[in-house]
Amino acid sequence: MGHKLKIAGWVSIGVVAGALTTVSLQTVARGTFGPLPLEEMQQLAAVFNMVKSDYVEPVDEKKLITDAISGMVNSLDPHSQYFDKKTFKEFREGTAGRFVGVGIEITQEDGLIKVVSPIEGSPAFRAGLKTNDLITRVDDTAVKGLSLNEAVKRMRGEPNTKVILTIFRKDENRTFPVTIVREEIRTVSVRGKVVEPGYAWIRLSQFQERTVEDFARKVEEIYKQEPQLKGLVLDLRNDPGGLLDAAVAISAAFLPENVNVVSTNGQLAESKFIYKAAPEYYLRRGSADPLKRLPAALKNVPLVVLVNEGSASASEIVAGALQDYKRGTIMGNQTFGKGSVQTVRPLGPDTGLKITTARYYTPSGRSIQAKGIVPDVMVDETEEGNLFAALRTREADLEKHLNSGQGEEKKDANREKAREEARKRLEEEAKKPPAERRMPEYGSDKDFPLVQALNHLKGRPVMVSKTLTERKDPPKEN
Repeated sequence: MGHKLKIAGWVSIGVVAGALTTVSLQTVARGTFGPLPLEEMQQLAAVFNMVKSDYVEPVDEKKLITDAISGMVNSLDPHSQYFDKKTFKEFREGTAGRFVGVGIEITQEDGLIKVVSPIEGSPAFRAGLKTNDLITRVDDTAVKGLSLNEAVKRMRGEPNTKVILTIFRKDENRTFPVTIVREEIRTVSVRGKVVEPGYAWIRLSQFQERTVEDFARKVEEIYKQEPQLKGLVLDLRNDPGGLLDAAVAISAAFLPENVNVVSTNGQLAESKFIYKAAPEYYLRRGSADPLKRLPAALKNVPLVVLVNEGSASASEIVAGALQDYKRGTIMGNQTFGKGSVQTVRPLGPDTGLKITTARYYTPSGRSIQAKGIVPDVMVDETEEGNLFAALRTREADLEKHLNSGQGEEKKDANREKAREEARKRLEEEAKKPPAERRMPEYGSDKDFPLVQALNHLKGRPVMVSKTLTERKDPPKEN
């Protein structure tokens, strides 16, 4: 188990302002290097010297080197990243589930910053920011042309300081400023309740350091209130991922002991590994095992797992493992498709490199990269249908994304057509009064997929989607 501890892991999409990402945490930088391409290194040095001596105005040498490193790493895939002193600190704070900022999960779209989701209870949430809002300016700086990392830097700051975000809201076709006071964000990754006698709902919004402990506590609360639980809904919708060891632990809570949960494979010897449903694969040194407190009945309680196109990485690990062992029924939309592992290696005391080191595979050997988990039962997000799923960004939509490693990948010709139809529906939806446009809150009695999950647990008919189909890779050309 020695090398296993080096690859622990975050796994996710997007960035939280500041900083949710997907990685393994490694404590020591590798000390061995292969031979360097001498001619190319000489060219790099020559360009550096030319820029330094010939550019129209003096340039900062350290910035040139940092930008060169960033450019090299950013060219690999959407998830590899160079961390300078500030972003490395922010990243470490993000894995702990606390940071100072505005409290939004973001991604990039057409050069702008897109709100994936405001964190519940955060300053951004209270200010009324919504999913799919586009941020066009941070204070006086235009976002167009900034990297995601640079945009996060500008939104982060000291507690009780103000930042002005200029928002373009597509469905209302308007641009407006929002002043937000930064504060320490403490994200709550586990929610849950008994939704009706005999049936409970637990939602995981991220996989953080506290997630397994909070999950165990929530399960204890539910069983104390409902000792004869007949069914449980595990809600992973819009869960962008998080710590790999937390995903292994949540899977282990439902699976038989010591079965395979997920495997990883890459160039490095330590990247070839199988994680099992056993404490030594998810416990951190010196910590107690929260899963020991769980009631034995949890291993057998009828289970439905809700997923959608926003379920990524760590949440796909859990869904894939439970699906392979037929431990629960996976319901919803095909997931995001983030099936790669990133490892963070320090480059010094306060800088680091996050680099993709492996793909991960479900227990049956399926690669999820750029494809995702296909639900056992396809269910729309609303009773009217799955109206806007095509507008969501998936791993396969990201520029320079890693392929699955299991066959040729081609662009989905129907994807853009579906997006155009969804855009038209969104325009029509925007004409309705705001109260009618609001999506029901997760866990409420108007949460359509949750209602269908409960119907399935009770043996009642489920309203299966008439429009959702599996995203299949086109056949290879001869």
